Amino acid sequence: MIKILIADDQELMRQSLQIMLSSNPSFSVTDTVSNGLEVLESIQKNRPDIILMDVRMPEMDGVLCTRKVKEFSPDIKVIILTTFDDDEYVFNAIKYGASGYLLKGTSLKDLSSAINKVSNGISIMNDEITGKVFRMFSHMAQTNQTIHVGEQLSGKLKDSEWQIIDCVGRGMSNKEIASRLHLSEGTVRNSLSVILSKLGLKNRTQLGIWAVQTDTAARRYGNEEE
Repeated sequence: MIKILIADDQELMRQSLQIMLSSNPSFSVTDTVSNGLEVLESIQKNRPDIILMDVRMPEMDGVLCTRKVKEFSPDIKVIILTTFDDDEYVFNAIKYGASGYLLKGTSLKDLSSAINKVSNGISIMNDEITGKVFRMFSHMAQTNQTIHVGEQLSGKLKDSEWQIIDCVGRGMSNKEIASRLHLSEGTVRNSLSVILSKLGLKNRTQLGIWAVQTDTAARRYGNEEE
């Protein structure tokens, strides 16, 4: 019996997945939760084998939650479910130990197959995402681009600016950052300009690469959510 935890901020999606998976006698849904913080609480009580994790959730998103889950229990497998096949999300989910990355809308047959494969230690991805991953890692290997920022510069950043850097590292747009942090898009744009100036970086891409490569923003901001 494979024990499964479902994490998605949409109640309809949670219910649909639970009904679908409960029809398979090999699966047992241990819990359904709506955000990353609830995931961390649930895994301590129910010890699932696999988590079906929405990538965009309130309180703590699926990318950061994956990192914390793997820190708590490396044996728990995570399959990221999303409607957004963003390169940055793919990279970070894999970086933090996700075993699979599937687009929402995957058929029950394919989802069940993915769960069984991941349970047996096989990593899985949608065909659409696989191509992006290969292109992304190929580009990184060819450019070998590394962004260096001294501690003297990063030490000048405010907590609110670390939060924005964290969001940029997750591939979020200004609109998404504004919504997440309850700011206006204009405030986000101005804050990004200040951040780039403080760090001596040329553009948003360099900022995103620095955030991902060093994991600085996730550690700095993410630890506040523990």
